[in-house]
Amino acid sequence: MTEQSPLIDPFGRHVSYLRVSVTDRCDFRCVYCMAEDMTFLPKRDLLSLEELDRVCTAFIDKGVRKIRLTGGEPLVRKGIMTLVESLGRHLASGALEELTLTTNGSQLARFADELASHGVRRINVSVDTLDEGKFRQITRWGDLPKVKEGLKAARKAGLAIKINAVALKGVNDTEIPEMLRWAHGEGMDLTLIETMPLGDIDGDRTDQYLPLSVVRANLMDQFTLEDIPYKTGGPARYVKVKETGGRLGFITPMTHNFCESCNRVRLTCTGTLYMCLGQEDAADLRAPLRASEGNELLNAAIDEAIGRKPKGHDFIIDRRHNKPAVARHMSVTGG
Repeated sequence: MTEQSPLIDPFGRHVSYLRVSVTDRCDFRCVYCMAEDMTFLPKRDLLSLEELDRVCTAFIDKGVRKIRLTGGEPLVRKGIMTLVESLGRHLASGALEELTLTTNGSQLARFADELASHGVRRINVSVDTLDEGKFRQITRWGDLPKVKEGLKAARKAGLAIKINAVALKGVNDTEIPEMLRWAHGEGMDLTLIETMPLGDIDGDRTDQYLPLSVVRANLMDQFTLEDIPYKTGGPARYVKVKETGGRLGFITPMTHNFCESCNRVRLTCTGTLYMCLGQEDAADLRAPLRASEGNELLNAAIDEAIGRKPKGHDFIIDRRHNKPAVARHMSVTGG
């Protein structure tokens, strides 16, 4: 195999992290992510699991060291464990440092042991509230006890867990201290995320938007927060919570974006590569992937795409900008 050049974008940022949406389908319909009546992609448009593996391997050959599987809900993709097992070979060889995934937790009781056996060490689980009624309201279709059962199975399998919670004004803002104590009490990290203007969602995001600067100030009435240099390869900035001993992360695409250090690109389940979550510019990797059994065309398409990675996004949420910044839903790229 010829030595591949590393992925350096026009602003000198090294792309070392690939997020792969393996499906746009999900067994929840979270209000900030999807409309209730979603039209999903025809299955024939999706990359096969073998094709996803081939694209991931091409990125690993170019210096990607972390891969996160996302969705939709990645664990509803039929046969997904064959992809996890296959990518696990790059962990065994040392070419890949981390294979992880973001999940809603609904399928974890079924798959936690298998994930751990294939080399997954850490997962992110989306839980926005501990109130069962509110959980159903936010997710529309979700079942909180089932998710908690999945979390228990994941901990038993030895997986480190980070809880992701989207901060929603008037929905879960008052229970963030309780969620913090719960997550840290169970040995899990918690990361709070600002809602983002992605896709048409049957509602007005200006009603939901809660700046994390406000959340942090409120938390400091009850907790001592100490900035720490801890990093997981993603955009979260972390603090240590003195009273619980646990870690709390803040992902702030709106109030304090992290574009200057962006090391990520996103591949959709149809083979479209988005160089930025908040821009529509994209590259088709499916055509070069299918045009040849070798990877020359694919590698050239990846290099060309990274050469177009923009400096940053332009997210705005206010009364004058209550339309989505980009038309695609969060479920297309998995955040």
